[in-house]
This record gives sequence, C-alpha cells and structure tokens, in this order.
Amino acid sequence: MADTAQTTNQTDRTDLPQRSAVRSLLRLWPFIRPVRARLGVAACVAVLASCISLVIPLVLKWLVDGPVAARDPGGAWLGGAFLLLLGLAEALLFGLRRWLVARPLAGVEATMRETLYRHLQRLPVAFHDRWPSGQLLSRGTTDLQLLRMFFAFPLMFLLVNGVTILVGAVILLVQRWSLGLVLLAPVLPLMVLCSVFEAKYGRAARRAQDQVGDLTTVVEESVLGIRIIKGFGRHRSQARAFRELTRALRSTELGKARLLAWIWGCMTALPELAIGGALVCGAVQVADGELSAGTLVAFLSTALALRWPVDSIGFLLAMSNEAAAATDRYFEVMDEPAVEESGPPTPAVRIPPRTAGAPTATAGAGAGAATDQGLVFSGVAFRYPDAPPDSPPLLRDITLHIRPGETMALVGATGSGKTTLTALVPRLYDPTAGRISLDGRDLATISRDEARAMVAVAFEEPTLFSATAAENVLMGGAASRPGGADAQDDELRRALAVAQADGFVAALPEGSATQVGEQGLSLSGGQRQRLALARAVVGRPRFLILDDPLSALDVHTEALVEAALRQVLSTTTALVVAHRPSTVLLADRVALLSGGRIAAVGTHHELLRDNPEYAALMSGEGEGAR
Repeated sequence: MADTAQTTNQTDRTDLPQRSAVRSLLRLWPFIRPVRARLGVAACVAVLASCISLVIPLVLKWLVDGPVAARDPGGAWLGGAFLLLLGLAEALLFGLRRWLVARPLAGVEATMRETLYRHLQRLPVAFHDRWPSGQLLSRGTTDLQLLRMFFAFPLMFLLVNGVTILVGAVILLVQRWSLGLVLLAPVLPLMVLCSVFEAKYGRAARRAQDQVGDLTTVVEESVLGIRIIKGFGRHRSQARAFRELTRALRSTELGKARLLAWIWGCMTALPELAIGGALVCGAVQVADGELSAGTLVAFLSTALALRWPVDSIGFLLAMSNEAAAATDRYFEVMDEPAVEESGPPTPAVRIPPRTAGAPTATAGAGAGAATDQGLVFSGVAFRYPDAPPDSPPLLRDITLHIRPGETMALVGATGSGKTTLTALVPRLYDPTAGRISLDGRDLATISRDEARAMVAVAFEEPTLFSATAAENVLMGGAASRPGGADAQDDELRRALAVAQADGFVAALPEGSATQVGEQGLSLSGGQRQRLALARAVVGRPRFLILDDPLSALDVHTEALVEAALRQVLSTTTALVVAHRPSTVLLADRVALLSGGRIAAVGTHHELLRDNPEYAALMSGEGEGAR
C-alpha cells in the first residue's frame, strides 16, 4: 500500500482532448429540461432585479438637477422614498429568485446522483476492475455539488450580468457617448484576457478534481485496510503517500488561486482606470458647463453599478470551468456502455434430490436433451478486457459438463483461472469465445438479471455491507420468494443453519438484527465467510457457485458446515472451487484446471491414482497448494 500515491495518480486524465466549456455544459440540458420553466422565470426575475439597480442612477440625476439644485426639500424626500422603494423591490426580487431555484436544483442534483448510481450498478465488472473507487465516489459527491452550485449561481448570473452590462452600456452611451466610450475601452483587452484565463483555469480545475479523486481513494483504502496498515507498521509510508497527494493537490489549488488572482486583478484594475478617466473628463466638462452635475452623478453611479457584473466575470468563469470539468468527469462514467440487466423471468425448475446409492458420475453425458441439461461449458475462452492484445487467453477451450443435481469440484494451482471461470457463470464477465449453457439455454441469450436469479455465488473473499446480519443474508434472494415475512424468517433460519452461522448470530447483541459494520469488520473471518455462504444458499438456487467456501473455518466448524452443505448440494447443480481434500470430497466429480484448460475430469480417487499433478496439489506439494 506504500505505492498508493503512484498507482492512483494514473487516474489523472488531464491528457484527454480538451473540449470547450460550453459544449461540455450543454450536455447537462437533459437534466435541466424538466425544470427549465421555473429556472427561466427565476432568470427573468434576476434580470429585472439587476436592471432596477440601473434605474437608481437616473433617479439620482433627477434629484441632483431638480430638487437639490432648486433647494426643494419636498422633492428630495420624494426622491429618497422612491430610491428606498427601488432598493426594497430589488431585494425582494433577488429573494424570490433564490426561492424559485432552490427546490428544482436540489431535484436536479438528486436525479443526477441517482442516474449515476443506477449506471454504476449496470456497468460490467471489468469497468470496476479498472476504476479506483475513490474516483467514482468523488464524481458522485464533490463533482455533483460543484454542478449544483453552478446551476444556482454562475449559470444564472452569467446571463443576468451579461444583460446588465449590455443595458448599462446603452444607458452610458445615451447619457454621454464620449464618456461612455472611455468606460468601454477596456472591453476588448478584457475579452482576450478571459479567453486565455478560461483555457488555463479549465486544465487546472480538471487536474484538481482528479487529484481529489485520488485522495479519496487513498483515504478509503486506508480506512478499510487499517488493520493491515497497523499490523505491518505501514502507517508512516501511508502517511507519506497521503502527504504527497495532499501536497500535489495543494500545489494545483495554489495555481488556481494565482490564476484567479491574476484575472480578478485585471478585471478590477482596468475598469477602475476607465472610471477614473471618465471622472476626470466629466469633471472638466462640468466645470466648462458642457455637462450638468446630475448627469455626471448618474453616469458615475451607473458605472459603479456595473462594477460587480464586470468584476464577477472572472469568478463566474472560474466556477463555470470547474463545472465543465465536473461535467466531463461525470459523463466519462455515464458514457461507458452498460450491460443489459433485465429480461423476462424464467419459471423456477426444481431439481429432485439424489437418492442414496444413485450414480453421480457416468462415462457419457447421456442422449437427447440430457446432454444440454445442467451447466455446460463448450470451447470457452476468456481474456480480460485490459489484457495486452498479444497475450494468450487466461482460459482456453474449456469444455465441461456438470449434470443436473451434480456437484463438480474445480481444482488447480494458484493463478490457473479458477475464480475467473466461476465468474463467467453469473455473467460477471462474458467469455471471449465459446458457449456456456444453463439447462440447455445459451447463457449469452439470458439477461443478467435472469442469470443471477438462477445462479448464486459465494466468493472466497466474503463481502458484507453496513446492514444487519439478516439483511446481508437475505440479499441472496429470499426476499423475492412468496410467503411474506414468515417465509423469509424460515429461509433465514435454514440458511444460517446450513452455514453453521445460527449460533454466533444468535449470540450477537441484537441477534440477526445486529449491524455487522462496514465490510463486516466487527466479525471474524470465519463468521464473515459463513454469512456469505448463508447468503448463497438462502434463495435455493438452481445453480450454486462456491469459491473455496470453507477456507476460513476451523476444523470443527468445517466438518459441521460440510455435513449441512451436502444437503443443499443434493438439490442443486454446483461448481465448487476447492483447495483441500475435505472440500473436494463434497463433490461427485473433480475437474483439474491447468494451463488455462481442463486437463482431467474424474472422481477424487481416480485422479489421485491416475494424475500426478492432481495428486501433488492434494498432497500439498504442487504449486499453489495450501
């Protein structure tokens, strides 16, 4: 884990082709469309409020040239009351704008987050193999918060301030076109500066957001792996990796701050210089009698009213570029092709239990439809999607037939592809060649939802969720069975008994309603594995895939689980990855996987007698034997 900083930095994707911020942000239109009417009304309200601020200088002009020049107190009071009303109207309109956008934008953010989560669930396992979880987490949290802020402020005020500047420029030119040209002189250089700033800030914003994702990955891995870090005394190296990422992010953020300070300074200095020049020119014209004092006051008041719209351009562009980078990161995930999960359900087919003394392994597969029943691999090959194109497949020409109601043990050295082969059955991956069939149906034609309703799995590394023990077990399918809560309770008790988990679950503080904590870290390894096994058998699956399900159990518990598991295996078609003779003896036949191929198939005793490689693995002398 000391190399975390090196591995996570590979996710910095600033080398991607740059697209314009506008083009990126336009991709958000489908999410904005449902609330466009309310946002449009809010924009109109904000424009009206902003334009009211430009009416105030005209009232000041009337006050100075009228009541003040004529020494009319009544007129001055009237003008003051009118200015107060304009100020109240502006404040109320801005408050109304805020109320109009709050609820719809919260809904937009929730919709985008739900859409991203659903899409992540439908992406293939190969995608999740490539992407660090911290990068996905930052896209679903930090990036979406940036987008909500963009919808609420920059999106609205880029329009509002643009209209305000345009209306204000017209008012300035109408009042005194010569002074207006002086004030508008910085427009062209400011446009050039904004263009340069936008390109540089956009790259920096994207780099910072990728680094936040890397940092999130390190924090998540450190929390989940805290026992390993402490157990091996790696806290210093992890702290060093975290510090390096933090410093890189700090450097990027400081670079962003320098860019923002640079553009903000230019956006402030140039208009201020123009206002100063206009003030000098206007004062000279008033002194010469060419311009009234009220007109100069109104002109300068209008110019000052435009200061915020002009000064805010750099800030709004910065937020817009951050939102554009967040949009690109969001759609990097959304653009990944998802796999179809749903499909028409298949009627459940119960496999009758094997009777005592019934044959379990025959020389042939039988005739007719029987040859297609059960779990059949026909010439299956597989290469991981991110493997080099010239690398050989991990699995090659896998041909294997597991008959209905039969249990097949899969044995092989470490790295031979056993876990990968079992992952093909529930369609976590699809084979790159060949065919897999379930009871005569090509697995490629069965939707993933349907395949996973037929197939239950228990992986070697048990994964539990931050839920109760009962909820973790019932994820295996008992919730979808008829009969209501009572039926669920019966299935839960049966599954816990099969996995020999009923004793320790009953001893938990709240029984099966006890929260097991994130990743089940409050339980021992054997307890987690037994809950995972209970989850696999709770739904009474037609096909059962077990990846070394007893590896974390002590000898006594293993014997009890094996005795109960035999009853379950007698009613299903099962493929069991095995490393120890005790697990192999649960099976009717054994398949030896070697060099990416099925090297031999037979009973345990046949292979011990006839296959030296299998005998070496079972004796603990072979490569990868445990």
